[in-house]
Amino acid sequence: MTFNFDQWVDRSHSDSVKWNRYDPSVIPLWVADTDFASPPAVKRDLQQRVAEGLFGYGSTPDELMQLVIKRLQQRYHWAIKPEWIVWMPAVVSALNIAVRAFSTAQDSVFLPTPIYPPFIQAAQYEGRRLRPLSSKVEAGHWVTDLNSQDSEIDGSEKLLMLCNPNNPTGTVFRREELLQHLAFAQKHQLVVCSDEIHSDLILEQGVAHIPFASLNDDAAQRSVTLLSPSKTFSIAGLGLSMAIIPNPELRQQFNDAKGHLLPDINLLAYVAATAAYREGDAWLEALLDYLRGNRALAMTRINAMPGLSMLNIEGTYLGWIDTTQSGISDPHRFFLEAGVALTSGKDFGNPAFVRINLGCRRALLQEALDRMETALLAG
Repeated sequence: MTFNFDQWVDRSHSDSVKWNRYDPSVIPLWVADTDFASPPAVKRDLQQRVAEGLFGYGSTPDELMQLVIKRLQQRYHWAIKPEWIVWMPAVVSALNIAVRAFSTAQDSVFLPTPIYPPFIQAAQYEGRRLRPLSSKVEAGHWVTDLNSQDSEIDGSEKLLMLCNPNNPTGTVFRREELLQHLAFAQKHQLVVCSDEIHSDLILEQGVAHIPFASLNDDAAQRSVTLLSPSKTFSIAGLGLSMAIIPNPELRQQFNDAKGHLLPDINLLAYVAATAAYREGDAWLEALLDYLRGNRALAMTRINAMPGLSMLNIEGTYLGWIDTTQSGISDPHRFFLEAGVALTSGKDFGNPAFVRINLGCRRALLQEALDRMETALLAG
């Protein structure tokens, strides 16, 4: 079966957050939401389920549970048990529950920066102190500088947040880099909450995603791993994710903090996730090939634009653009006025950067890059 990712799915007149935030003349390449239709099996199974016409309470399908276990073993060589999985409506919800479960108002949270804004917000909402860990470029990609907060560490730190593959930089952490994070967590006696929602979206050939919890038993026993099919299969609006917690004490703490604050999983989300994991891999491989083409286009064009640079995107469909050399004081506003909506780096902790979403048809990406280049040359 062939899949056409150049097909235009018009979301401009729908309920799409991505397409309704800005004026219709603006190309929206901001929020991490793709414009690709979900795999055929997902659409088929949802249509069949909706045709039944009854939408009462549901429970986790046994098939989905087994598909997740099989998938993690086959793709990442990570053997998990069913009881380790805590089903959640969203990864963002799980981030907030993790902060609540594993720290108190007197504690601090380590946050590598730049990082997905809900990490920062989760700590702030719960009144935790932030310990930002800066990033640096090594071997052609962004890595965490685990020594950047040495003088500030006071023993109040209880939690290390990790995002791998990283949003927004596109880094896929290598085993040695993950082991360094583990050694840091061991030294400071930290629980590690690892958001791995983009783990299926590895673009760099020869690079593999390694779950933090799969490093060794110590990593497993101090970790909470967050996963979801939402980014991979274009089903973010349905709401389903997983917190995988091998340590029974940590799992109990997490469940106690969750309590009844969150709704049960949408039964249509169960249907979509089951279909995606059962029959979506051929579609996913075709998607990855298409995204690699978008990456090649964006890398060539952006790095040729005056004052801009972007490192290779190893995973995710997100690029982290450095505008430092351009002299632009507010790059988000600059490109928005040029008709391209990117995500401001200020949200991630660095206003000199913007994040671009490459999860769109290539013609639209080409047009956005043309607008960006024209604005820079005119400016």
